[in-house]
Amino acid sequence: MTRKILEQTDLRRRDVVGGAAATAAAVQLGIFNSAVAQTAKTLPPITPGAHTSFAPLKQIDAGVLNVAYAEAGPASGPPVILLHGWPYDIYSFVDVTPALASAGYRVIVPFLRGYGATRFLSNDTFRNGQPSAIAVDTIAFMDALKIDKAVLGGSIGERAP
Repeated sequence: MTRKILEQTDLRRRDVVGGAAATAAAVQLGIFNSAVAQTAKTLPPITPGAHTSFAPLKQIDAGVLNVAYAEAGPASGPPVILLHGWPYDIYSFVDVTPALASAGYRVIVPFLRGYGATRFLSNDTFRNGQPSAIAVDTIAFMDALKIDKAVLGGSIGERAP
């Protein structure tokens, strides 16, 4: 990672996102169970399979990546960033995104490194899918979109038998 990117990264946010990544890894490994999220807003019912696509995807350079992402809801709404896990992609959130958007949230769903139309900006960048790399990518993505804080949501991939 370049020194410029490190200097621009808010270390407090790095700790928060790194903690979130560690928590996701702990849940995946079965160290502790995931908590049921609570929200102050009442969301409309979510019907699985009711939606099949997002509005046209957007692209933005963020850190070492050019990130493809879907966005829905009001630009002034509280930001919610939904991060998919392996082997899924952004379409694992295609049904929940409209519900959150209709409740007034700005919902942002990026393709993580190695997925969809997200690309590395340099062929020389080391390919790494560790949670710490995803955390740094998320911080760079938030910085590129000028988001100081957001609610992070995620999906956990398949568990090994």
